[in-house]
Amino acid sequence: MPSKIISNALKSGRTVLTEVESKQLISGAGLPVIETKLAKTKSEAISVSKKMGFPVALKVVSPDIIHKSDSGGVKLGLGNAAQVGRAYTEVMAAAKKANPKAKVHGVSVQKMARPGVEVIMGMSKDDQFGPVLMFGLGGVFVEVLKDVAFRIVPLVRRDASQMIREIKGYPLLEGYRGQEPANITILEDMLLKLSDFIDKTPEIKELDINPILAYSDSAVAVDARVILETQI
Repeated sequence: MPSKIISNALKSGRTVLTEVESKQLISGAGLPVIETKLAKTKSEAISVSKKMGFPVALKVVSPDIIHKSDSGGVKLGLGNAAQVGRAYTEVMAAAKKANPKAKVHGVSVQKMARPGVEVIMGMSKDDQFGPVLMFGLGGVFVEVLKDVAFRIVPLVRRDASQMIREIKGYPLLEGYRGQEPANITILEDMLLKLSDFIDKTPEIKELDINPILAYSDSAVAVDARVILETQI
């Protein structure tokens, strides 16, 4: 049964979910997601930030702007209300400049997460095998190194364990040179929950959760992108 988020998007003729919608979707699947709220005005962005507690990040929310940071639509480490207000104005101006016709819903306000090992989890559909899950080092690593592992959905625990351990960057997850190690069991659990969710949600065509910040005692998704099938 498609969720309300998916059915509402498809009813309005959209196949690209916003960051806020994507995060709500994966949170509903049981994955840990950083607190994120949609703010439609500058005063709302300031009010949400104060309630959330500084520092925060602001990102433009638009189904028409996928690469937010490339177009100046991201502001990080905002430490007070004045910075949030200024960032809101700058993000909106940058979005308009990058795509004057873009439908902008507002900005997402999210709590800044402490640094951790950045990993990515994602899904794409193969013509022959159907949904395929991907795991690798996240952030810029995935674009530069393409250090990723793949498995066909549905996954069992052994698949998740092997995926994580077969990437070349696995030593980073073990706590390379005194860095905080990642909790591998938590990452395995996340892959299994994601696999189960994908298996039950054929409406999803593509999914990227990047980065997920992995810690010794937890992990949290910081950004997410979901693209839907035009029809099932």
